[in-house]
Parts: sequence; structure tokens; C-alpha cells
Amino acid sequence: MGRRVASLPLDPDFCQRAARAAFVNPFGDEFLELYPALEAECTSRVDEIAAEGLADLRLYSGTVRETMRLVLLYDAYDRYRSAFDEIIVEQIARGDIPVPVPFAKELLALLRQRGVEDEEAVRVFAIFFQIRRAHYFIVEGLVGTSPCMREFRRHLWENVFTHDIRCYERCLWNRMEDFSTLLLGETGTGKGAAAAAVGRSGFIPFDEKKQQFAESFTRGFLSINLSQFPESLIESELFGHRKGAFTGAVEAHQGVFARCSPYGAIFLDEVGEVSTPVQIKLLRVLQERIFSPVGSHETVRFRGRVIAATNRSLEDLRGRNGFREDFYYRLCSDILTVPPLRQRLREDSGELKALVEVIVTRIAGSGAAELLPLVHSGLQELSRIDYGWPGNVRELEQAIRQILVKRSYAPASSAAAGDRAAQLAAAISEGSLDADTLLGQYCAILYERSRNLEEVARRTNLDRRTVKRYLGLHRGS
Repeated sequence: MGRRVASLPLDPDFCQRAARAAFVNPFGDEFLELYPALEAECTSRVDEIAAEGLADLRLYSGTVRETMRLVLLYDAYDRYRSAFDEIIVEQIARGDIPVPVPFAKELLALLRQRGVEDEEAVRVFAIFFQIRRAHYFIVEGLVGTSPCMREFRRHLWENVFTHDIRCYERCLWNRMEDFSTLLLGETGTGKGAAAAAVGRSGFIPFDEKKQQFAESFTRGFLSINLSQFPESLIESELFGHRKGAFTGAVEAHQGVFARCSPYGAIFLDEVGEVSTPVQIKLLRVLQERIFSPVGSHETVRFRGRVIAATNRSLEDLRGRNGFREDFYYRLCSDILTVPPLRQRLREDSGELKALVEVIVTRIAGSGAAELLPLVHSGLQELSRIDYGWPGNVRELEQAIRQILVKRSYAPASSAAAGDRAAQLAAAISEGSLDADTLLGQYCAILYERSRNLEEVARRTNLDRRTVKRYLGLHRGS
């Protein structure tokens, strides 16, 4: 390997595009611009230089080497992305027992043949798998074509890999447990799905001797809803307790922090409801990465990541009765807000159909196609009045279940009207409505309360035909 190559062996424009695609956010606009063309040409171009003995990083130096490294890594990843996806599906089916990775030797040999050092090749292999897992769980868990959901998926990817995955790959791949996440959003928006996508996408080392990953990603995510436990039991559920620690502690109990995998994450749902003493103990975990079971002076080290969620606003959280400031600042390395369903549908009305198909398929499996017409019919009236879905995606799922059972879903009109009235008040405060939309939304509120066009016409001093027009106008907005 005595010779050196001073320039790129491929078209510089192609090299730059492939190098950018290697670590660009797949949920961003840049990836959509880069990937289609690269998919068709990357393998053939790299095969050409490989035949000439030029697909070897040891031939290059400086910026040329760095560019070629990204090109060759992207090509290796692209060749095996489907194989990694198959491992993800198999691992989900197998559960907590790590599955063998039959193509590992082949891909690791390819990376080493291209000049990647042994230890680096194993790490890169694990990051390839991590990338595919993050993509899988973000796509599968957070459906939606609206701009706000596309942006939310982009932010989730950054939460796993930072805004620059090149920096992540060099410096932070084994340091992300120090970055906690706070998820905000109304009840039912999907904060749990977002947390699961992050929690199942952590770095897991590959065991080359066993030809499998160190553990299954299925056991890497633990969730606890803090609002469901009385104050006296929260500490025990979080940190565990020793036998005899308190009345009723007839045996030792492991809390979620002890059960969490070193490569996993704990999801603390409704963290806004915990008391100050619990906040102080959680702060210790975040700052010092240690905790003590109730009734014990023993310190236990915690190596996982913490993801928390609340349906309270930041202003409410940090108010007089909210978070301690030190706890808040340790918890908010990244703050993400899950958009409400009404915003998603306002931006893209077709998103409802996509969500319905996903939910019905989850419920009915292969029978979904037969049931979809029934569900769409049952939701037609709510779509006609542009229902605000105050319970968000969770309410939509229960609405679908009710329709499957009794062919219809009738939300409490007072809740529906109250939700829309709150939206209208917020929009008025923002000054974001024109006159037609303002009157259309007001008519919709009155109609949701009365279900009577004549009553709406009487209250607004409009004729029935005009009320129908405004309801139709609002429905299409």
C-alpha cells in the first residue's frame, strides 16, 4: 500500500452529494433532494473504483480521505439497509433475546477491505443498525404528512443523533445518556410514541464473537406514568426498596432505574405531577447518575437515558408550584412539543385518512381493508363539522373502536364546543383569522352545541342557507 492518491477518483459533484447524504437528516428536505439520484448510481460508481483498487481509504489523506470515507460508508450502509430492516422486524418478533446477524461478517469484511480500522468498523456497524432503528421507529410510530409532523420527525432524529451525525459518530455515540429530553404536548398527542422512538434507538454495541448485538433493543425502553402512583409509592417504583424498608415491604423490589438497560432509556410520563422531594432525588440521578433504593444507603449507578413528558405548559411547570429550577435545567437538554391533532389536520386534512388506516390496521390486521369503509363513514359527520379532537390521537383511536362496535361515535358536544371555543379564542388573540373564517368557526361552535341549523341561524341573525355555507367554508379551511 505504498502509493497515494492525491485527488478524488470519482466525479467531485457525485462525491460531495454522497458525502452529504451519508449523514444528512432523512426527515429533512435536503435528503429528499439527494437520495433519489444517489440510489441509482452510488453502488455502480463505487464498484467501478473498487475494480481499479481505489475503494480503499488507506490510499488517501487529508480532506480527500475524509470525503472518500463518507462516500464509502454511505455506499456500505446503502447496500445493507434492507438487511438491517429485516433484523429489526425479526428482533421485534423474538423479543428480548438478541437475534444473530447473518450478514455481519460480510459487511464488517467490506468495511475493513475499504480501509476502516477494526475497532472503528465494529462501531460503524453498530451505528448503521442504530440509524435503521431510529428511522423505523420514527416512521412507524409517528405517522403524518402535515408540515408540523414532518418537522417533529426531523427534530426527533436530531434528538437521537444531534444536528450533526458526523460529530455524533466521532464524539458522542457513547455519551447520549447525559442528554435528557422533555416532551411537551396535550394529552393523547403521542408523547409516548415519541419517547419510545428515541428510547429504542440508542447505541447498542455489536459483539463480534457472538455475531449479535449486546442486547435486544426491545428491552431498552421502560415507561412509568408517575401520576398513577400515590406519593408514598412513587419513590419505590422509581428507585426500588429493600425488604422491611417500610410497612408492607415484605420483600425487596427493583425500581425502573435499576431495571433499565445501560443502552436504554426511561420514560417518566406526567413528570409535572411529582413533588419537590421526588424532584430532588431525580435531580441526583440526572446530575450524579446514581440513586439509592428506599431503606438503603447503597448507591446504584444508572447508565441509561431519561426522557420525561408532561401535558402542562412550560409557564405552568416553572410557575410558583412547578418544577425546581435546577431540576428543570437538568431535564431539558432538548425540549420537543408534539403537535395536537387539530393542528395536523388544519395543515393537511388528508392526514386523518392516513391515521385511520394505521390505527385500523393495528386493531384488525389483515382485516383492515374490509373495515375501513365503515370507519370512514362513521367519522364523516365529525369531518363535516371540522371536529377539533380535544383528546387528540388517543381520542381518534377510541372513536374508531366505538365505530367498529356500534357504527358511530358521538363525542360530548360540550367538550367539542369547549375545545373549539378555546381554539377560536386563541386564534382571535393571535389575530390570525379573516372575517369569513371567524364567522365559520363561530357557526361551527353553535352547531356542535345545538345540532340545529335553524338555532344557529337565529343566534347569528343569518339565514339557514348562509349558515350552511359558512359551515362548509369552515370545513374546507
